[in-house]
Amino acid sequence: MSLTIKTLGRGRRVAAGSLIAVAALALTACEGGPDAASRPSSAAAPASSHDKASGGSSSSHGSAESSGAKAQSSPGAQRPSAKAATPGGKPTGKAPSAAEAHTSTQAASDRCTAANMSLRLGAADAGAGNIRYPLVFTNKGTKACSLRGFPGVSLINRDGSPVGKPATRDGGAGGVVRLQPGQSAHALLHTLNEGVSDTPCWGKSQIVFVYPPGSKESMTTGSRGLRVCGGRFEVTAVEAGALG
Repeated sequence: MSLTIKTLGRGRRVAAGSLIAVAALALTACEGGPDAASRPSSAAAPASSHDKASGGSSSSHGSAESSGAKAQSSPGAQRPSAKAATPGGKPTGKAPSAAEAHTSTQAASDRCTAANMSLRLGAADAGAGNIRYPLVFTNKGTKACSLRGFPGVSLINRDGSPVGKPATRDGGAGGVVRLQPGQSAHALLHTLNEGVSDTPCWGKSQIVFVYPPGSKESMTTGSRGLRVCGGRFEVTAVEAGALG
C-alpha cells in the first residue's frame, strides 16, 4: 500500500513536469520560432498597408491636380495677351497697318526721280572768298512730284575717273519741295576761291555726277569747269526755285 502511494505520487510529478515542459516549448515557439523573424508582425502590416494606400492616394491626387492645372492653362496659352495684340486682334510691332503701308507707298510713288527730271548746273556766284553753284532739278514729267533732303554729288571726268571726293552735307535737311510739271528746285554746291586756303585745289572736272534725293538712279550734267579749292566741297538740301 505504501509502495503504491509513492508510485502514484512520482507519476503525478512526472506528468506535471511533462506538462510544464510542453508549455515552455509552446511558449518558446510562439515568442521566437524559426519563422518568427521572417514573418512580419501584425502590428507593422497595417502601418505599411496604410502608407502604401496613403501614398497611392496622394500620387493620384497630385496627378489630378497637375492635369487640372494643365487643363486650366491650355485656354490661356491659346489666347494672345494684351501686349501681343491690338484690340482688333492684329499683332503689333511687326507689320505696318494698311494706312501706314498706303502712306509709305504713296510717298515713294510721289517722289521725283531721275527718270522724270532734268538737271543742270547754274552759273557760279562768287563773293567773300566763296563760290556757289546752283544745281537745278526740273520736273519734266506730266504729274507733280516731291523732293526733300540732300542730293549725292561727285565730280568726275568723261572717262569716269573721280575728281576729289564726294560733296559733304551742309546745313539741315529742309522741308518737302513740291514740283508741278515744269517747276524747279535747286541745291547749292559750295567751295572756296583759289588762294583763300593753303590746301591745294583739285584738278578741273568735266561732269557733275548726281543722285537726286531719295533716288538710286543717277543723273549727270556738265561741270562748267568747276574746280574745288581749299578742301571745301559741300552741298545743301534742295529748295524751291531755280537760280542762275
